[in-house]
This record gives sequence, structure tokens and C-alpha cells, in this order.
Amino acid sequence: MTIAEAQEKCKGALGKIPRDMLIIAVLVLASSASFGLGFLAGRDVGQGSEVSLLTVEAATGQYVASKTGTKYYPLDCGGASRISEANKIWFASANVAEIAGYSLATNCKGF
Repeated sequence: MTIAEAQEKCKGALGKIPRDMLIIAVLVLASSASFGLGFLAGRDVGQGSEVSLLTVEAATGQYVASKTGTKYYPLDCGGASRISEANKIWFASANVAEIAGYSLATNCKGF
């Protein structure tokens, strides 16, 4: 079979499928592939690999957050003292805390 014969055979097979069904099939395949790739890319996000690289394990950081919270606090802020020692996560800078997904506590905006 030559390439020209294969092209004619494909054109004949695709000619039997309604154009609307072909477009719908392409859309379904593209959206399924996009969802699958997004799912695979998002699987690693929740494992904390980036956060563990960015946090400072010892109490040497200038900012602290709770493992169970969404806010970070400068050490001078009163909210920092209310976090239990078992839940504290330390950050060397505010940028590192924000990259890790935390935002500055509203009661510590003056810092």
C-alpha cells in the first residue's frame, strides 16, 4: 500500500463520520488530556516538597507560621507567641513564607 492509497482510505473512512461528531470527539480528547496533565502536575503540590526546602527547621527564622494555619507572623508580633511549639514553622524571610503559601497576618501589618 502506498502513501497515496492510505490517504484515500483515511479520507474515505473520515468521510463517513459526520463533521460535528468529529469536532466533538476532538474536543473531548483534548479536554481529557488537559485534565489528566493538570491532575498529574497537581499531585506533587500537596506533598510539601517545596515548603520543606524553604522553611528553616530550627528557631532561627525571623517569621513563624502554624502548620495548621494560613498566616505568618514576624517574631515581634503578638500572634507569633500564640502558636504552639509543636505547630511552628520557621521562615527566613517574608518572601519565603509567601512562596510557601502563607500570607501576612492582618494584625501585624505595621511590621
